[in-house]
Amino acid sequence: MELETPQETRRQDKFHQDLVDLKERLLRLAQLAEEAIDLSVNAFLHRDREVARRVLAGDAAINELEEAIDAECVRLIALFQPVAIDLRQVMAVDHIIAELERVGDCATNIAEETLTLADLPPRPYHRDLPRMVADVLTMLRRSLQAFLQQDTHLAREVCKADDEVDGLDRAIIQDLLKDMAGEPAVVPTDQCQVNVVRNLERVGDHATNIAEQVVYMVEGESIRHRCQG
Repeated sequence: MELETPQETRRQDKFHQDLVDLKERLLRLAQLAEEAIDLSVNAFLHRDREVARRVLAGDAAINELEEAIDAECVRLIALFQPVAIDLRQVMAVDHIIAELERVGDCATNIAEETLTLADLPPRPYHRDLPRMVADVLTMLRRSLQAFLQQDTHLAREVCKADDEVDGLDRAIIQDLLKDMAGEPAVVPTDQCQVNVVRNLERVGDHATNIAEQVVYMVEGESIRHRCQG
């Protein structure tokens, strides 16, 4: 068995320190994306134009950080040529930041619906909308927790939770479509709710994709389209 030379040891130490720094930047991006979704939903529920505009203005920071982390992933692979789990960790980070950037896009979509809704007559929200919001945010937080802890069991639990979110998506939209068919006057307001629900369902999908990356990173197994409990 060959022993690592001091130079190789220093090289590995530098790579792992850079990987730690990379994950810290990912956490910052995750925080920005999660805050954007939280703020956008609260803006929508309270018809708060000011908060909605803050979400829209903050999207540039999410995009810039995602691009910077992506460039760093490319640099680490080119410079250190990692293999096995080291390579999978860098690749997982690169995939996860793309999902987080799309979460930020969903937040801006919801914020835009808020600005539309603010000019429409008041109407009660669907009773299950707050539940869907809570479920989606929980999925997102748990997927990132699974990444940090390299917890594949938790990652698979996130995948399973997506079925419930998908069910809420279908049920809520079906109810709203029925309301719109029976009362044309509510169409503009209910259409805003439909658009928000669809964006929340996409956030759930992004959380699931993050969870799938965790399983691939730790176990080297792709579970896309077949999450297991």
